[in-house]
Amino acid sequence: MRITVLGAGSWGTTVASVLTRRDHESLLWARNPATADEINEQHTNSRYLPGFTLPARLRATADLEEAARHAQMLVVGVPCSAFRATLEQVVPYLSPWVPVISLSKGLENGTLMRMTEIIKEVLPGHPAAALAGPNLAKEIMSGMAAASVIATEDLSVATAMQQVIRRQLLRVYTNHDVIGCEIGGALKNVVAIATGIAQGLGVGDNTRAAVISRGLAELTKLAVAMGGEPATLAGLAGMGDLVATCISPQSRNRYVGEQLGRGRALDEILAEMGQVAEGVRTVHAAVALADRYGLAMPITRTIHRVVTGEITAADAYAGLLRSHPAGHESDPG
Repeated sequence: MRITVLGAGSWGTTVASVLTRRDHESLLWARNPATADEINEQHTNSRYLPGFTLPARLRATADLEEAARHAQMLVVGVPCSAFRATLEQVVPYLSPWVPVISLSKGLENGTLMRMTEIIKEVLPGHPAAALAGPNLAKEIMSGMAAASVIATEDLSVATAMQQVIRRQLLRVYTNHDVIGCEIGGALKNVVAIATGIAQGLGVGDNTRAAVISRGLAELTKLAVAMGGEPATLAGLAGMGDLVATCISPQSRNRYVGEQLGRGRALDEILAEMGQVAEGVRTVHAAVALADRYGLAMPITRTIHRVVTGEITAADAYAGLLRSHPAGHESDPG
């Protein structure tokens, strides 16, 4: 199968590497021509995956038309803010019925749409799916075992995609609950910022565990309100991805929170990183969805106030501790 991966960041490059096998011809699209040249000539992506050697058979291009025409399966790993625009550029060149898989975990600000909803709107007639779960790129590149979920409403399509993606150390499950998988993947980034703030403030593991647990309750409540299933959020796309993102030093969103907890300015942190921390953008859409469904979601709303500069990270934790009495644990307040 000819597979195209759009987006040569750490995760897109990792997935393209995983999909580069004898029975697949993978092509990785990089926005920066210099990145494509480096991948082709040196078999490295030093900006996003320093220290790793990529498969010699993995080819890269900066030509989006070439990338789209190549695809019998299209995998999209660009930042959520560029997701729609990238797909719109692909429309004239993509063959009919090519399945499209989103790697991007977030929500579109303004429309509040999930990435598979954007796929269906921009590329009608193309099967749309999301790859979710606790997948840290550098660990997979190092050959460590991991598990993912391929989510699409049609389980026969999911099973076909599963056969293409899975590898010996990458176990891929199927799931029909696309809403639950995508909301879990989007909102875990917001909770990771909160957990990182706790780390930066040095408030202790008990507090971090409480934030992760209550964060899981929030994203589950939102997913269910939108039509997702609670069991999904207890699985790889919910709790699994949440735990990995909240505890791993490799997590960009956790890093942002940790630096905020140490008193640094958000603009300074993001400029230093040179990479996208989706939680910073997703939190705006998450608050809008909480308003739409009449949900309290105090952790999400508090992180929104931190990101917008309304309060400091230290004030955020003080406010969460004294804001209101705790109720029943099943109530995510």
